[in-house]
Amino acid sequence: MAASTVGPEIEKLIQALSRLPGLGPRSARRAALALIKKKETLLVPLANAAREAAEAAKVCSLCGNIDSRDPCSVCSDPSRDPSTIVVVEDVGDLWALERAAATKARYHVLGGVLAPLDGIGPDDLAIDSLLGRAAAPEVTEIILAVNATVEGQTTAHYLTDELASCHVQVTRLAHGVPVGGELDYLDDGTLAAAMRARTAF
Repeated sequence: MAASTVGPEIEKLIQALSRLPGLGPRSARRAALALIKKKETLLVPLANAAREAAEAAKVCSLCGNIDSRDPCSVCSDPSRDPSTIVVVEDVGDLWALERAAATKARYHVLGGVLAPLDGIGPDDLAIDSLLGRAAAPEVTEIILAVNATVEGQTTAHYLTDELASCHVQVTRLAHGVPVGGELDYLDDGTLAAAMRARTAF
């Protein structure tokens, strides 16, 4: 966008929005325009919420979740099963599992996956703290809920080896046909994984 089209304050808003995942320069301009057109009902509440979140956001010292308190709401919940820890790559994965109400276990956020080509090794992830938590006497199962990517599976294999000395059961999420999925639209890897993990009907 030409510098003379909008003032620097609006251009700054557009640039900030364009850095969000899923928003390119055009989408950011449309979003900025929509916010400005409804300044009182959209832009001002968003600005206030963003400021409050920036001041309140904390990383949980136990699991790595992002919340407004430490320990986070999940770790502070007494109804959670302390015997099971679900290991996820990122906070977004934790939130997705919570949204699906898939488990009442506790979580551990790795902060990424092993990616040697990108310079990300074991020391760059929250692996040591996971091993410490897994060694607790009440923990009996670690569920590896990492993505089904090459890096995710490499990380899962590494964690399985590291957790061997903790005497816990290590499991992983099932891979295969999604609910509502049509076979013709699935990739070959998903179909092969589904066939290998077939169960009794």
